[in-house]
Amino acid sequence: MLQKNNPTYSESGAAGECATQSNYLSSRVISESSTSRSTSSRDDKKEPGFQDLDSAERAKRSENLTQSGSENDSSCLHELHTRDENGAEMQRQEDFPEVKAEFQETFLGHTSPISRCRFSASGDNIASASVDGTVRIWTYDSSSPTTRNATIYCGSEIMSLDWECKSDRLLLIGTADGGIKAWNVDAKRVVCDLSTTASFPSVLDLKCSPVEPIFVSAAASRGHGSSNLDRMGFASLTVWNMKTWKAMSVLPLGEDPPAITSLCFNHNGKILAASATDGMIHMFDMAAGLQITGWPAHDTAISSVLFGPDETSIFSLGSDGKIFEWSLQNHGQILWSRDNSRFFNQESTKICRHETALDAHGRRLIVTSDSVRSPIYQVQGHMSGFRTLPHTAAVTTVDWHPTLPIYLTGSADHSVRVTSIL
Repeated sequence: MLQKNNPTYSESGAAGECATQSNYLSSRVISESSTSRSTSSRDDKKEPGFQDLDSAERAKRSENLTQSGSENDSSCLHELHTRDENGAEMQRQEDFPEVKAEFQETFLGHTSPISRCRFSASGDNIASASVDGTVRIWTYDSSSPTTRNATIYCGSEIMSLDWECKSDRLLLIGTADGGIKAWNVDAKRVVCDLSTTASFPSVLDLKCSPVEPIFVSAAASRGHGSSNLDRMGFASLTVWNMKTWKAMSVLPLGEDPPAITSLCFNHNGKILAASATDGMIHMFDMAAGLQITGWPAHDTAISSVLFGPDETSIFSLGSDGKIFEWSLQNHGQILWSRDNSRFFNQESTKICRHETALDAHGRRLIVTSDSVRSPIYQVQGHMSGFRTLPHTAAVTTVDWHPTLPIYLTGSADHSVRVTSIL
């Protein structure tokens, strides 16, 4: 059981790389009064954040972040059932009950909208990134050491994050200017600073193999248009060696392929799934370095792809809000589907590239939202789903703890929340 904690963060590491981690708000339940965390550092230097606000502003911000309702929070509509063009039942969830939270922590260390947040492979550490190019590494549990806490300044918008799976020591960071940084959390420094080719500057996703010391980057050229999707051009998938930090190969996608938005390895790292802006899902044999299959999964761009818990299926999220679970044994068969479009606003794509995350048992699927709450769908079981506790702006990124019923939500309100549910 999680315990409420009030750690003190201290500055360490190379100058300009690490900074104090405070700005931490804790609440046992959403209605409980929240308190800011204390901070100290060797030079008593404070970062702008929650603890620097005066008491009136601090109370106001705390109240805003913990209020249980919002004019943007729609919770009084009924659940609707429709059917897609394949005849599969699609469920528009509206009137889900609020999750029963055992515990919630709110991190206020960012000063711009959150672009990505990820639990480490052990779940002990969290990496969160914001559009101003800042990555924070922190922990929410008093039993976990705080020696890895750090702030990393990347100088460009962070588009992707992924933790190395085995040692839990390396964090990969992909930026909008073609940078891929490898941060060693124990040494507290960048151990490798890579660059994609100038033709593909946007690192949309990064995924580490769960078995081999390799990772794959999905980079995109710059397109023309007003929305995020329109600004994504062609795709490049590169396989990198994490021992030599050199590119090993480029996975084949054909001539002028649409941008790849999301990557996912299966459990043994032999298969890589990739989703594209043309609605295609591609599957690669990593040993052969070849595409083994692919199919048109959505009429719109796909923003997120995930293997199912037993890896006989794969989940995809379209930019129109439709969610499908596809059978990998009978291609083209939809096993489960939901219409999440109620929570997607096409005008908001400048901030949020929508994504999904499955819990450790593959039973609950959380989805980002242009509302202040995210839906959590019951993939297995009788209940349809739940609503998360509210932020004060759109939920821009989500993740699940690797073993526990704890989820992360990052928001355009600059906060990241860790919620343990019953």
